[in-house]
Amino acid sequence: MVSQKRRVTPAIKRQMSRRSAIEPVIGHIKADYRMGRNHLACEQGDAVNAILAATGYNFSLLLNWFG
Repeated sequence: MVSQKRRVTPAIKRQMSRRSAIEPVIGHIKADYRMGRNHLACEQGDAVNAILAATGYNFSLLLNWFG
């Protein structure tokens, strides 16, 4: 049986690398900033919840960088 070589283009490699860097951040935001469930209403509530979680995450990164 001949093994098939997997052809991965540089663009796909770059996207896979980027995704592997982002996935842990999403996991931390969901766990630490209560993104597992949204308690705000409608699509606007979803957007506000995501923006506030991202702001809190970025603010914690800034505090660690300054301190």
